[in-house]
Amino acid sequence: MREIIFDTETTGLDPRSGHRLVEIGCVELIDRRESGRTFHAYFHPERDMPAEAEAVHGLSIQFLSDKPLFAACVDELLAFLGDAPMVAHNAAFDFGFINAELARAGHPALDMARMCCTVQMARKLHPGAKHSLDALCTRYGIDRSHRVKHGALLDAELLAHLYIEMTGGRQIGLGLAASSTVAAATVASPGPAVAPSRPFREPRPHAATPAELARHAEFVAALHQPLWHDSP
Repeated sequence: MREIIFDTETTGLDPRSGHRLVEIGCVELIDRRESGRTFHAYFHPERDMPAEAEAVHGLSIQFLSDKPLFAACVDELLAFLGDAPMVAHNAAFDFGFINAELARAGHPALDMARMCCTVQMARKLHPGAKHSLDALCTRYGIDRSHRVKHGALLDAELLAHLYIEMTGGRQIGLGLAASSTVAAATVASPGPAVAPSRPFREPRPHAATPAELARHAEFVAALHQPLWHDSP
């Protein structure tokens, strides 16, 4: 099964207000495993960059000034996406921006039936808990120490790890009962996922004592016509 985990960065919150897509990062999964194939691109937004947006992702209009327009990369992006399901954190936001850019470039919108939202998944798995990408990475023990600002490809890579854990861990589909049990315990845990720890126990003695052997001999001697005395 092929899936695309992706994230976007934008100039603001609503494409209907004139905000634009400035970065997209995609990670390919095959059977819940990273294939190593990614797609990453920056886009010139054809407008200014609000200070509050730049504070989130660090992308200035000066940095983006020599980047291509979305329309120049759209065919390459669509070829990478193919018809695979698309997974994002707060996916409706990302789909909204991609579809707005596709409309500007004269392409049909992505089918919303392809959309899988990890925020919605997290709300079902952990009702009442925090569902930000940072909070969920902490819950599942995913290292995000290198995440200083938002970045589309970095966040897509973190989300790929998170999605794998939220859907059963790396052993999904292999039929390993023990691994499935551990993964299920991880999902249900209210705190960060940690490796199971068990105290060391000395081996138990299994040899029969002389008293036990004597009682067994008495029991066998009292049996009436045991089968092992019959002739073959």
